[in-house]
Amino acid sequence: MKQTFAIIGLGRFGGSICRTLIEAGHEVLAIDNNEERVNEYMNIATHAVVANAQDEMALRSLGIRNFEHVIVAIGEDIQASILVTLMAKEMGVKNITAKAQNEYHARVLEKIGADRIVHPERDMGVRIAHNLISKNILDYLELSEEYSLAEIQVSKSQFFNKSLLDLNFRRRFDLTVVAIRRGPKQMIISPAADEVVLENDTLLVIGTTDNVDFLDEKMS
Repeated sequence: MKQTFAIIGLGRFGGSICRTLIEAGHEVLAIDNNEERVNEYMNIATHAVVANAQDEMALRSLGIRNFEHVIVAIGEDIQASILVTLMAKEMGVKNITAKAQNEYHARVLEKIGADRIVHPERDMGVRIAHNLISKNILDYLELSEEYSLAEIQVSKSQFFNKSLLDLNFRRRFDLTVVAIRRGPKQMIISPAADEVVLENDTLLVIGTTDNVDFLDEKMS
C-alpha cells in the first residue's frame, strides 16, 4: 500500500531514504534549506522543496501534519533537529523517525516524542566491526542493549546436512532461526524444524547478543 513520507534533510542519510522509498513506490516530499540539494532530488522525489524547516509557518504551509511518516534527517545541527521534531509532534504528526548524533541527542528526541530514533553512524560502525572480527558474520543488527539479529554463514561440517531439530538448535543455542539464505536467490522464511541446513547456507538468527556470539564461536 502506498504511504506518504516527508523527509526533512537531504544529506546522505535523508537522500538514501528518499531514493529507497521512491523505488518502493511511495510518495515522498523532500525538504531542505539547501537549494542545490533540493535540485538534486527534484526529479527523484514526488515533490522537492527549498524551505527552512525550523520555521513553523513553513512546515504548516507544506501540510506536514498530513503525512503518515516524517523523517527528521537533519545532520550535525542538533538544535535544529530537536526543534523540528518538537514542532512536527505538536502539529500532530503520527509517526516521527529522527536521526540522533549521540546518546544525549537521542534521549532528548525520545523525551519530546520521536516515535523512532536511529543512529546510522553508530549502527553501521557496529555492523562493520562485527564483520571485520568474524569471517562468519555477514551482517549484524543491534536491536537493543541485549538482543541482536545476525546473518551467520554455516562453515562447520558438524552443521552440514542436518535439520534444525537434529541440531537441537533452539535448546542448544537459545536462538530463533528466522530465515535461511541459500545461494543468491533462495530465502527460506520461518524454516520448519525439519528444514535441513546445507553447506554454505547462511542463517538469520535472533536472540541475545551473548548467544549470537556463542554461535559465531561454534562456527569458527
